[in-house]
Amino acid sequence: MATRRSVDGMTDLLAWGIEPRVEPTPRRVRARVGDTVVGDSRRALLLAWYGPGMLPTYCLPAADLRTDLLRPSAAGGERDGDLPFTVAHDVVVGDTVVERGAALFRDPPDPLRKVGGRWTFTWDAGVSWFEEALEVHVHARDPHKRVDVMPSDRHVQIQVGGEVVAESSRAHALFETTLPTRWYLPPDDVRRDLLVPSDTVTSCPYKGTARYWSVQVGDTMHRDLAWSYPEPVVECPRIAGLVSFFNERVDVVVDGVTERTPRTPWSD
Repeated sequence: MATRRSVDGMTDLLAWGIEPRVEPTPRRVRARVGDTVVGDSRRALLLAWYGPGMLPTYCLPAADLRTDLLRPSAAGGERDGDLPFTVAHDVVVGDTVVERGAALFRDPPDPLRKVGGRWTFTWDAGVSWFEEALEVHVHARDPHKRVDVMPSDRHVQIQVGGEVVAESSRAHALFETTLPTRWYLPPDDVRRDLLVPSDTVTSCPYKGTARYWSVQVGDTMHRDLAWSYPEPVVECPRIAGLVSFFNERVDVVVDGVTERTPRTPWSD
């Protein structure tokens, strides 16, 4: 039976208007711990879901895994970070133990029935994933997701707590499937005196590794509100060094019109 947390996870997806998908992939998918292959499949299913703890992943049949290397996690029960509708397992390769590194899907609800009885692994936490011969990070890449970046001459203004923190007529618009338009502004058009460097670092398989700033307005510190990709992936070069803000947590004014605040997994 699905746990309450699992049910809430599906409720969140539907509330955000994101319908999970399960579909076959033509890619050969492999998972390794060190030099040991723990999964190798030409029959993987892509599970495309988005939300807290839920990013696209591959689900492999047991016949394509080294199930002899998988052990039910000794701690048992659910923990934060576990995938919904799964049972956590450790991956044991010699003296290396990747705790809760594998997950067995058990009794998932519609529309996820097809992944029932299949396995997936953690990403960038002791297990390496490969699509064909290319190592991939963060999560599986969804073939239905596009990221397009283009220069814009629209007038973009970013406000935080009524304070203008950025304003530009030479921003780049980043259009990413299912997400609001992200505006990337030249650093010279951002109030750098209001930005406070953060230790937060995130990665995206479509864009690269991002560094963050908080925004100090008066006595209020708005945590991790802005980010930049100093060296984006080769497929997304135009955003290099530009600064963007979470539409969900700032006021975005484009050509004098304040945009509606979107509700997404990054709203809170």
